[in-house]
Amino acid sequence: MEEREQIEIVRTSVTLGHLRSLAEGGFGDLVKAVVDVEQKAVAIGGGMHADEEAALMDLGSRQRDLWGINLYPDQYGTPGWVEFDSMINLRPAQGNRTRFFVRQGDARRHERGVHASRGRWT
Repeated sequence: MEEREQIEIVRTSVTLGHLRSLAEGGFGDLVKAVVDVEQKAVAIGGGMHADEEAALMDLGSRQRDLWGINLYPDQYGTPGWVEFDSMINLRPAQGNRTRFFVRQGDARRHERGVHASRGRWT
């Protein structure tokens, strides 16, 4: 599998078709993404969540606001379309000792940034 060199920063919207294209060109069925829950920006297209996290931090994002997810474009509209699982989510200092979300408020806030019609980030 070849790592994608182009990380995109999405601040408004991205089409489901584009997400499918990224999935097909990378991992097959998923797109790794990192969401900045404060700036409402999403990095997509990287080979690792850490690369996307770094790209957002280079633009001024704070690490505590960044959460890694996996998007499954072919499952859009189902609960399985967003998977809250990434090594960058390990945040013992923030009370999160797993790759997943521990605090429901954070997960809901994060999900709102992802769950909008046809991949529009709100």
